[in-house]
Amino acid sequence: MGDLIGLVAVAAPFLMVVAIVWIANQKKLEEKKIEATASQSAEKAAQYASQIQKLEDRVQVLERIVTDRGYDVATQIEALRDVRDVEEKDSGVPLEINRKEQV
Repeated sequence: MGDLIGLVAVAAPFLMVVAIVWIANQKKLEEKKIEATASQSAEKAAQYASQIQKLEDRVQVLERIVTDRGYDVATQIEALRDVRDVEEKDSGVPLEINRKEQV
């Protein structure tokens, strides 16, 4: 029994040092994981901000079309379709907006 107590008394400080080193390494690994996650999150946030800006720009263009030029969007679409039909020689299926308006 005395030998066991002596062995524990001698081994305990070494085990404590090993535990302290292991805990310190685990702490460093966790900090690195947090930094990596933060940088990935910042990168994703920048991508989302860029995408949001593009969408806002597109919405502004659409708002200008509707408000600055009145409600002649259908006329503009038809004009674009007429240009396309001339270029493609009626290869597409035309939409009949006039027919819908009569119904």
